[in-house]
Amino acid sequence: MAIPEDDADLVLRAKAGDQQALAELFACYRDRLGKLVRIRMDRRLYGRIDTSDVLQDAYLDAARRLPEYVAAPAVPFYLWLRALTGQRLVDLHRHHLGAQMRAAGQEVSLYRGALPAASSASLAHQLLGGWTSPSQAAVRVEMQYRLQEALNSMDPMDREVLVLRHFEELTNVETSEVLGIETSAASKRYIRAIRRLKAILEAVPGFFE
Repeated sequence: MAIPEDDADLVLRAKAGDQQALAELFACYRDRLGKLVRIRMDRRLYGRIDTSDVLQDAYLDAARRLPEYVAAPAVPFYLWLRALTGQRLVDLHRHHLGAQMRAAGQEVSLYRGALPAASSASLAHQLLGGWTSPSQAAVRVEMQYRLQEALNSMDPMDREVLVLRHFEELTNVETSEVLGIETSAASKRYIRAIRRLKAILEAVPGFFE
């Protein structure tokens, strides 16, 4: 479903009790929110938590808190939904992992709040998504390890910009809004991150073969 150019009418209809309007809004953004969940969910929770369940809970949160948003819409509607979904993911991490969570590095504190950080393991898994045949299994394990080590060497903020732009598919304006920086700075960060990622991938033997 196409993302509406202007959410205002649908938001107002939803506030007036039109559940279909809220459902339409959420459906427009469901794919993007799903990418957020998949890239930021701790891999230890894969198989235990389904993306659709996280999104369903986020939808219920949105239905309950919509009047708050309409009364004081501080951010674009999608970024508000993204924050609700991210908070759901934070809560799930704390509930299921508890003391297993590292004090540092598990959440990335940004201008708009804290979301689970996309780990190098998760990023490497996404980058190697097409490597599925049994004959490539051993190669994939080695390649994922090399990618993780290389991704860990990236500047954390550059890696976060890469996640926002490349994996979550946020626009440059949305990225700058999330990070609380100028759009020009967000653009420069992304270009630098892409160049660094390209260098990382080129250094991994066999990645482009």
